[in-house]
Amino acid sequence: MSEESIRTYLGTVERQLAADGCGPRWEQWGGSPVLIGRRADFRMRWAATKLHLFTVATAVPEITVQTVEGFTAQALRYAKTNKGGLPVGFQTGLAVFPVLVSDRVDPAAMAWAEEKQRNQFGCFARPVVVDAANGYAGYYQGKPMVGLAYAAHLIEKGDLYFRSAPVA
Repeated sequence: MSEESIRTYLGTVERQLAADGCGPRWEQWGGSPVLIGRRADFRMRWAATKLHLFTVATAVPEITVQTVEGFTAQALRYAKTNKGGLPVGFQTGLAVFPVLVSDRVDPAAMAWAEEKQRNQFGCFARPVVVDAANGYAGYYQGKPMVGLAYAAHLIEKGDLYFRSAPVA
C-alpha cells in the first residue's frame, strides 16, 4: 500500500470521527502528523459517569510490539493531560484508541493489540494496529471485567471508526 493510500485511510478515519462529533484535528508530535479526535458521553447505565473517548492516530514506517506499546503510553498521557474536568475516577472515565497505520506490521504487534484492553486507574486503552498491506484493522473487541460497563460502547465506536474505513 502506498503512502497515499495510508493518508487516504487516515482521512477516512478523520471523516468518521467528524461525523460522530469528535472534532478531529491534526497536531505535530515529534515532527509527525497525528490525528486526534475526542468526544464525551454520559450514560446512567455507566453508574452515572461520563466517558471521555480520545482517538489518536498516525502512520509509522513499521509497527512492532515496542512501537505500539510506546504509542499507547504516549496517547494515554496525552488524553489524561487534555481531558479537563473532574479527575479520572470521580464520575468520569477515560478511554483511548491509539491507532498506528503501516504496511509493515509484526504479527506479534497485531496479537498484542487484539489480546486485551490496557487498563490504568479509570483509564482504558484499546490499541488499534492497521495493517495496510493486508487491509486489516486489529484491536481488542472483548468485554473485560474492568471497564465492563463501557465495553459495548467501545466496540461500537471501534467498528464505526476503523472497520468502516477502507484499508486497501
